[in-house]
Order: sequence, then structure tokens, then C-alpha cells
Amino acid sequence: MTTIEVDEDENGSWTVFSVRGELDLVTSPRIRRRVHDAVAGGRHDLVIDLSAVRFCDSSGVGVLIASRRLLRSCGGRLRLILPEERGDENGHVARVLTALGVRRLFDVYEDMGEALTGASVPMPRRSAP
Repeated sequence: MTTIEVDEDENGSWTVFSVRGELDLVTSPRIRRRVHDAVAGGRHDLVIDLSAVRFCDSSGVGVLIASRRLLRSCGGRLRLILPEERGDENGHVARVLTALGVRRLFDVYEDMGEALTGASVPMPRRSAP
């Protein structure tokens, strides 16, 4: 069974979604709805923490791209948290985004602190090998 959990928090001007589980055809509409609800509520700065997502398919990638487009259209910002690969589970989403050639579209950070402050430069945007 495909599952996804999303915790929502506010941190200054940022709305933070911490996503856990599988981001796929079945679950991605829930993420899309959460992003749309946030934007409709006037929250235009969004961090999506994907460090606990263990699987992501093209539907999940599509939701991330659509979220980026929506936020940019209203002058907002989207930042993703994608930790570097540390074993089989960590780094899956980063590998998928890289393989599809879309990682470069996103501001990617290693952890929540960096994503919220923007104090460091986003992680390099890698191209597929």
C-alpha cells in the first residue's frame, strides 16, 4: 500500500512541509492540494523536506515542478531539502531529479537550517552523468 505523511509547520515567513513515505501517482495529488492550499492562504515561501521520502516517480516529480511554477507565478519561493546520498534510502529523490534532468530547476539544500536561512549557497545543481 502506498502511503505518505505530511507535517506542516510555520517558521518565520516559510511554510514547511515535511514529507515521509512514497511520492507517486496515488499520493502526489495530496501534496499538490497542500501546496495549492498554502498559496491560496497567502503563503508563498515554501520549503519541502523530502529527506524521508523513500520513493518518487514521475508523478511526484511533476508535482514538484508544478509547485515551483505556481510559487514563481505569485512571486513566491520554493526550496527543497534533499540530503546527499547516504545508503539505499537517502538520496532517492535527488537521484530521480538528476536522472530526469530537472534537479537544476530547484534550489536544493542539505538541511532545514540552511533552507530556512538561505545562509549558504544551494547545493550544486547536478546534471545527469
